[in-house]
Amino acid sequence: MRKALRWLLALTVFIGTLSTAAGAATAAGSEPTDIKDRLLSIPGMSLVQEKPYPGYRYFVLNYTQPVDHRHPDRGTFQQRITVLHKDVSRPTVFYTSGYNVSTTPSRREPTQIVDGNQVSLEYRFFTPSRPDPADWSKLDIWQAASDQHRVYEALKPVYSANWLATGGSKGGMTATYYERFYPRDMDGVVAYVAPNDVVNDEDSAYDRFFARVGTKECRDRLNAVQREALVRREPLEKRYAQYAADNGYTFTTIGGLDRAYEAVVLDYVWGFWQYSLLKDCDTVPAHAATATDDEIWNSVDTISGFSAYTDQGLETYTPYYYQAGTQLGAPTIHFPAIEGKLIRYGYQPPRNFVPRSIPMRFQPQAMRDVDGWVRHHAAHMLFVYGQNDPWGSERFRPGKGARDSYVLTAPGMNHGANVAGLVPDQKALATARILTWAGLSPATVAQAKPLARYDARLDVRDVEREPALRP
Repeated sequence: MRKALRWLLALTVFIGTLSTAAGAATAAGSEPTDIKDRLLSIPGMSLVQEKPYPGYRYFVLNYTQPVDHRHPDRGTFQQRITVLHKDVSRPTVFYTSGYNVSTTPSRREPTQIVDGNQVSLEYRFFTPSRPDPADWSKLDIWQAASDQHRVYEALKPVYSANWLATGGSKGGMTATYYERFYPRDMDGVVAYVAPNDVVNDEDSAYDRFFARVGTKECRDRLNAVQREALVRREPLEKRYAQYAADNGYTFTTIGGLDRAYEAVVLDYVWGFWQYSLLKDCDTVPAHAATATDDEIWNSVDTISGFSAYTDQGLETYTPYYYQAGTQLGAPTIHFPAIEGKLIRYGYQPPRNFVPRSIPMRFQPQAMRDVDGWVRHHAAHMLFVYGQNDPWGSERFRPGKGARDSYVLTAPGMNHGANVAGLVPDQKALATARILTWAGLSPATVAQAKPLARYDARLDVRDVEREPALRP
């Protein structure tokens, strides 16, 4: 009976494959010419909304994906994507933030450089791109890379020129993982400020970073405010309780207001360097010991955000914390400027930020595998980091086996580091490689400058603001 059932299932799949091929052949005989019709003729693609933008067509779409790419017959979900359409003859940039996708037209730096199309993908399990019911074991880097692979295969017949993958922070990690698992898809990868936590339990690189970043004056000022927020824990936690009550915030996931308060305060120095520049030290209270409670509260809230570790603040980022606690790893740092008696919990692990109803088990081999692949097999990959960004303390480093791959650092920049912020010769190198990988002419490559004019609405250069300790 089992053999008969397996034979019947195989026959059904075979017939379905023939039907799909026949349908594709029929569609090819009368292929639509309007880009919207071409996109919607892709099996599994549906339109959410089209938004106008001068010089482009912009589409918000849903694409049907398997919950489990190893077993595509075990359910599907709708994954949100957007397409910023320039021209089918132009290169295409495949972008993901590693989080939610914005449905407002925007253009990432490589898209501006190559004057191309941009396909943006929402990472699986970020709502609304979450299977229902959610089997969290299907949230891993291979499944996410396979999402990208299927989107690429679906759109490549429409956008037949070269493709580049890109993303910043967790998006840069995502672009790297995609290249590791599907190295034949993309013609190049531009990964911005991508952390690479190879050994989760060894984080001394972060301690060394915080001991020398910026200037001593700035470090001392930040450390003093952080310490003072712990010294004044009792009065400021009363304020925190009122703040939570006024906004309907709760603390079930992390385990209480006291844990949440300390987590926000311990993010303070990290958050400053992640999002701010050295010149912004002038905004930090200069004399923490004599500063008012309002000044301490406002500085910590501005940089770390007191809503970050509430249930409501954590819920959006549950998929990230799940991945940090199962594959990506998470940093642990020390606080030599603060007496141990003032710190009750230290840097808390990702497990504390995910509801206990979701099981988690860390897989140490995942990042070791990716790191080894980048060191020995990377090709046409560019990693850009910011000098003063703590996330760059543990970074990707292509080794001797890599080909045409680079790691460049933008001086003085934070988590928003980009090609434009590199020193001139490195900026020219990076731009030329991006243009080359995009398949553009030698004459165009030789100019080594962005092909599209800067657009203040499309080309957002600000750091994507998220609470600290989320890349």
